[in-house]
Amino acid sequence: QVQLVESGGGSVEAGGSLRLSCAAYGYLDGSACMTWFRQAPGKEREGLATIDHDGTTSYADSVKGRFTISQDNAKNTLDLQMNNLKPEDTAMYYCAADWMSTCLMVASPFRYWGQGTQVTVSL
Repeated sequence: QVQLVESGGGSVEAGGSLRLSCAAYGYLDGSACMTWFRQAPGKEREGLATIDHDGTTSYADSVKGRFTISQDNAKNTLDLQMNNLKPEDTAMYYCAADWMSTCLMVASPFRYWGQGTQVTVSL
């Protein structure tokens, strides 16, 4: 069984920064993928960033150039550095994990999800 726990959310003003962290408990080997998602009220869950098995990172256009994903395999953590935050970044942020050949940024294939951490960005 895999358990994911997100932390680091909070309230910031536009232009500010936050760093989210996702701690993974349980067995996740090198073929597992971890991806950051977010969901705002009334909107679909959006894939934000992932790191593929070869270390390649992918980002949604909405966060490219502002967010940076990083992974510490020794600690089984996945971080998301968020800079230049905008009010439209306000959402619940989730990390997800599962085993797949190519790491995706769509929600449906992922079986394991954290409880989420709220990010609120004000003007």
